[in-house]
Amino acid sequence: MELLKKTYYKVFTKDLAAKIGGELGGDNWKIASSCLQAAEEPYDPDYHTEDKSKEDVERIWEKGQGKWFGTDEKEMFKVIVLSPPQYLKLVNLAYADKYGYTLVKAVEEELGGNAEQSALFALKMKLKPYEAIAGLIKAACAGIGTDELLLTCCIIRYQDVMGHVNFAHEELYGKSIQDRVKDECGGNYKDLLLALINKACPEE
Repeated sequence: MELLKKTYYKVFTKDLAAKIGGELGGDNWKIASSCLQAAEEPYDPDYHTEDKSKEDVERIWEKGQGKWFGTDEKEMFKVIVLSPPQYLKLVNLAYADKYGYTLVKAVEEELGGNAEQSALFALKMKLKPYEAIAGLIKAACAGIGTDELLLTCCIIRYQDVMGHVNFAHEELYGKSIQDRVKDECGGNYKDLLLALINKACPEE
């Protein structure tokens, strides 16, 4: 993220955070600004303990569904963005043990629209990243027409883990990413995407 911000300023002579802040508002800006800080903590088993996870669970609950009026989403975003994956999984389990459902469900209950989608993706990328990417690829092909920009970005951005993503996609949806591309795309675009995918995980 720091490299992206520096490169953006070098190319456009504008601050990326200021640019995004001018385009977004409300909960969308809250989750985006948290991500822009690029401040995920390194995992420390002496600090990221079970006791700390229980404390964070209480903070999330008190600022969210346990709050008498309104929701303070910033606390939820802070835990999602700052927590290393190993620790966030511990928080997720502790939340489910205490309140009967996961952080994913909590986000769905508290947020809506683009802010919900952003928070869910950030959360799922730490809890189950391959499944999250598989879901994003499916979403790019949902409805009328294909979101070609999103689909292309997914396949290029996640080349290094495409084998794992394809396995998750087959487990979740009963078909390979290659099959989805064949169903949704055509012509040279389809051939290009298949070539990229097969380089990472060749069809059997």
